[in-house]
Amino acid sequence: MAMDAERRQAELIAQFSAQAAALSSAPQLAALVLEATSHPALFAFSELLTLPALSKLTGTQYASSLDLLRLFAYGTLNDYKSNSGFLPALLPDQVRKLKQLSVLTLAESTKILPYDQLMQELDVSNGIVRGKLDQLRRCFEVQFAAGRDLTPDQLKNMIETLSDWLGTSDRLLHQIQEKIKWADTMSEVNKKHQKEFEDRVEEAKKSIKADIDLRGHDEFLSESGGIMDFEEDRVRPKRRRQPPA
Repeated sequence: MAMDAERRQAELIAQFSAQAAALSSAPQLAALVLEATSHPALFAFSELLTLPALSKLTGTQYASSLDLLRLFAYGTLNDYKSNSGFLPALLPDQVRKLKQLSVLTLAESTKILPYDQLMQELDVSNGIVRGKLDQLRRCFEVQFAAGRDLTPDQLKNMIETLSDWLGTSDRLLHQIQEKIKWADTMSEVNKKHQKEFEDRVEEAKKSIKADIDLRGHDEFLSESGGIMDFEEDRVRPKRRRQPPA
């Protein structure tokens, strides 16, 4: 599911990038920004911000469209309200999209969203945020949220977090490899001891068999514990019973 959403995002970004490269006038580029920020399935905009074609909006009467695109990449509905005088008016689809993006921003910082916050921001029904409402605590518990574009500071923090995770994973992998190596060594030692024991048993069997073959079976048995006494009892003459006086 997540992979399909990411693939769809990549496809839409490639589509809008190709369209922007083919446009030359500021009004056309502003219309493209409007289309992208209104698209119901597009939630990533930082790559569009880096397109050389969109730099043509700078210094024109459509420059606010570039600011609007930046808002959709990093901002929230409250950010728009604070700067609405400098930005184009939003269409209903854009308002809905910005509310959805605002919820994603909230979900980045906490997995428990109070109702009071959601009443201002929430208008999500297409699956970019999933969770459950806790009626007792009057909050929305986030279980899944799509990722938003990262600011430079967020990207730095993410790189540091991933680097720490990679270091921890490397240490854990090294420890596991050491334990596997120790287990293999102990297994070889046990196999060696078992082989030595079996060899000694086999040698003892061969020695006994050779001794029997050399001295004869009866002689060998007579020298075994208890066998000689049995043989002597068998050949010893019996005493006559004396008649009663």
